[in-house]
Amino acid sequence: MSTLSGLFNVRVYGILMDSQQRVLVADEFIRGAYITKFPGGGLEFGEGTRECLKREFKEETNLDVSIGAHLYTTDFFQISAFNNRDQIICIYYYVIADEPVNLETKTQPFDFAPHQVADPNGESEVFRWVPWHELHPDTVTLPIDKVVVQQLKHAASEL
Repeated sequence: MSTLSGLFNVRVYGILMDSQQRVLVADEFIRGAYITKFPGGGLEFGEGTRECLKREFKEETNLDVSIGAHLYTTDFFQISAFNNRDQIICIYYYVIADEPVNLETKTQPFDFAPHQVADPNGESEVFRWVPWHELHPDTVTLPIDKVVVQQLKHAASEL
């Protein structure tokens, strides 16, 4: 019988597409690393996954969203990029903006102002729309997000 020495870190992310067939991504500077990921974040104790995603979207983008269909849940072992004792479990949903999207976005990856990345221990986030035809696994940084992009592209090819 084995025991767990680490923890599970549950993350919830959303896929938001606009009317121009673009997908919203977040470019983050965190702990000295540059990461492109889907908007979302960590599940807090006492929250459901959909509630978490609504909260995360509001906190990060100031958008009210409706949570759509479940897209993917991690089905392989993935250690945390930031803590080698945590196993990451990610849950992805489609999201729909409840209002017109009025969000400041960038056009180039990691387009941070100098003050946003001056502190190597700091954190900053900017958003960017990626046209559907330019979305591929290398668009995102994290291994689970890469699988999700493959899932998205595969689902679209079957339509």
